[in-house]
Amino acid sequence: MLMQTAFIYSDEFAKYSYGSGHPMRPVRLRLTYELIKAYGLLNLPHTQIIEARKATEKEILSFHTREYIETLKKADSGVIPEDAGQHGLGYGDNPVFKGVYDWSLYSAGASVQAAELVSSGKADIAFNICGGLHHAMADKASGFCYLNDAVIAIKYLLNMGKRVAYVDIDAHHGDGVQAAFYNTDKVLTISLHETGYALFPGTGFPEETGTGKGRGYSINLPFPSETDDEVFVMGFEEIVPVFVNKFKPDILVTQLGVDTFRTDPITHLNLTTNGFEKMIKGFWALKLPWVALGGGGYNLSNVARAWTLAWAIMNDVDIKEKRLPIEYLESIAGFGVDENLRDRPFTIAGNEEENMIKETTSVIEKLKRSILHSV
Repeated sequence: MLMQTAFIYSDEFAKYSYGSGHPMRPVRLRLTYELIKAYGLLNLPHTQIIEARKATEKEILSFHTREYIETLKKADSGVIPEDAGQHGLGYGDNPVFKGVYDWSLYSAGASVQAAELVSSGKADIAFNICGGLHHAMADKASGFCYLNDAVIAIKYLLNMGKRVAYVDIDAHHGDGVQAAFYNTDKVLTISLHETGYALFPGTGFPEETGTGKGRGYSINLPFPSETDDEVFVMGFEEIVPVFVNKFKPDILVTQLGVDTFRTDPITHLNLTTNGFEKMIKGFWALKLPWVALGGGGYNLSNVARAWTLAWAIMNDVDIKEKRLPIEYLESIAGFGVDENLRDRPFTIAGNEEENMIKETTSVIEKLKRSILHSV
């Protein structure tokens, strides 16, 4: 029997801007939605399209501090508040722009909607492409993220009495989510990412395993820079099914960042749609109620193509076409979207690949020896 799926979206997602030159471009969400629609993947008999709503203040205060939220509200005007600096707001990564609070409320609200749909049984899988803003901390913005929608959604699920496994495949370590649940055994956090020695936020090392009741419930698998599909997917297959199945969650929450791709402008990994599809199929094969969130991805073409492929897999649809629909390409002319849906395979050659495999295998073995028994 086909799974019931829900796609949560609003035209409001793409109406905001971090400013010219900033790598985070919300227009990527509209490009993704339009490509999914072009393939007819929103007209499937078992699919719902849900209009995204803003999160309530009560929902966001389940994680964020009142002081931070009041400052973020003031920043919504586009003028930098006096106390912005102490909350990570201002210039650079986390600019203050008109509507920053409203935009963040849509991201968080849509993730809570996904959690509501899945926990209630109204959907087996729910996808919020505007979610996955995994760096925001309780009292400050970080790494392009203002409200941590993943944490807020997981907090909702915990209040429903659910046991949650969170798996993050973004190039950047999911530090905000890990920090929120570092001392609990009710949430298993797994993050696969580029090593913190080379990439923001500089965390996510194997030794970060949790504290108190949470010891053994934070799993980190960092990869060397330049890692390709073969090595990253090997790590995924060795870690994710084993730890998730051992933990026995009620619900799976995933962050599906695509800044791992070799053409992403701000990271140093070499994944393609080929490895990404394998991991999405790996999530699907777990057969768990699934809250899927977006995440990083700063090449607009990669975001639209990869999340379209992800949504297809969630609906058990295999898109055969090699080239994107011509009408879609015409409608988004000027955004530089690739004409092909899938990338050509790419593999690092020679000794470098062998060394990456050895290094990653060594970390996997240590993780399994040291903390698998705790979960």
